[in-house]
Amino acid sequence: MANTPPHPAFALSVVVPTYNERDRLAELADIILAVFTAHQVPGELVIVDDNSPDGTGQLADQLAQTRPIQVVHRTGKLGLGTAVIEGFAAARADVLGVIDADLSHPPSLLPAMLALVERDGFDMVIGSRYIPGGGAADWSASRLAMSKFACSFARALTPVRDATSGFFLIRRSVVEGVAIAAGGFKICLELLVRSPVTSVAEVPYVFVGRTAGQSKMNLKEALGYIAQLRLLYGVRFGRGRGPRPRYRRVPESEVAELGQACRLMASARASR
Repeated sequence: MANTPPHPAFALSVVVPTYNERDRLAELADIILAVFTAHQVPGELVIVDDNSPDGTGQLADQLAQTRPIQVVHRTGKLGLGTAVIEGFAAARADVLGVIDADLSHPPSLLPAMLALVERDGFDMVIGSRYIPGGGAADWSASRLAMSKFACSFARALTPVRDATSGFFLIRRSVVEGVAIAAGGFKICLELLVRSPVTSVAEVPYVFVGRTAGQSKMNLKEALGYIAQLRLLYGVRFGRGRGPRPRYRRVPESEVAELGQACRLMASARASR
């Protein structure tokens, strides 16, 4: 991917892919930027809108006039995976993140995830529903079982328990030059397999079901995931197994300490 050169003013760029997300976008932006302020994180949002008919793109432009926000406008609904990659290309920080626009992921977890990258040296940190402390609120037993079943198919590819997560941070240096083949939902899994990630951590969180707009999951996406798995198994085993990445599950009890560590790193960032 073509990349905007990193800017020393930013430690974290969070990409927010949008399609018909006008109802919650301003609230999400305010919450994330408040988290940045509270933890002294110099960060930005990169909103990538797929020509939403509900006016999400226009609202994003308005928000960008008074906030550290970039907006990328695309011509149509081109897929979440490609939206993330375009957002990464526009981002100006050395650490890149992805979060859903509908507040299903907790922005409060971003500082702890950033500390794992900056302090502990992980290439990628994933918000996980499927390690102790994680979960999914208001999901039926059948939906939860189907999601876990989908993740189980990726176990031979990665030690990550929630490889289909849409909430993660990754180093810019790991993403640069990586070409993805899937434009659908599972960009996290795509990057785990195709990028040279040597270390990955999972942090527990509770997924909160969508309360505004419409869910993007459907049969087409499920079939796309199966096709994606076939390709990624070919990539992973076609080039040989290679060394497994360093992997850590972060206990829920450490999250608050990691958030505090993020605050303490503010002076270190300023001296770079």
